[in-house]
Amino acid sequence: MSNYQVHESAIIDPGAQIGEGCRIWHFVHVCPQAKIGKHVSLGQNVFIGNKVEIGDNCKIQNNVSVYDNVFLEDDVFCGPSMVFTNVYNPRSRIERKNEYRDTLVKRGATLGANCTIVCGVTIGQYAFVGAGAVVNRDVPDFALMVGVPAKQIGWMSEFGEQLDLPLQGDATTTCTHTGALYTLRQGTLSKEAK
Repeated sequence: MSNYQVHESAIIDPGAQIGEGCRIWHFVHVCPQAKIGKHVSLGQNVFIGNKVEIGDNCKIQNNVSVYDNVFLEDDVFCGPSMVFTNVYNPRSRIERKNEYRDTLVKRGATLGANCTIVCGVTIGQYAFVGAGAVVNRDVPDFALMVGVPAKQIGWMSEFGEQLDLPLQGDATTTCTHTGALYTLRQGTLSKEAK
């Protein structure tokens, strides 16, 4: 008996590692070498490849495919129908499985509905990628990214609200919801320890 919930239409290949408290919904397919942490939600029609690691408390919404060489740290949110890739220049008749590029999504990041993450990038912790954006380069921690190609238009708090800060320079602000202090120094934002 498993310590997670699986809809009867889901396919969990033997060998897949799935943490306790996970919820796996309709028509999900998890490949045999996948590693999924605790309390992860996999929405309808999600695919999880072999060389994939998903941290604790991630939410992967409907119609998302997490292909080989994609790695999600804890608390990542993948919005409905967002897209990962793993080959930079695919061709149907040319085998490029030995050219997969790693994609890393760090703790607490949000990937909005219908956004696309081009392989080989790192999404910083608590970054926020807006719906429909196309990310083709690394994203800093706490950055708010929108557009095609995605560009940074602001900063987001760990709580998930836009912070009143310039894009560059030195500044500080406080999250209105949590009281946490954020410091911007030379284009890098950090949350100060209490």
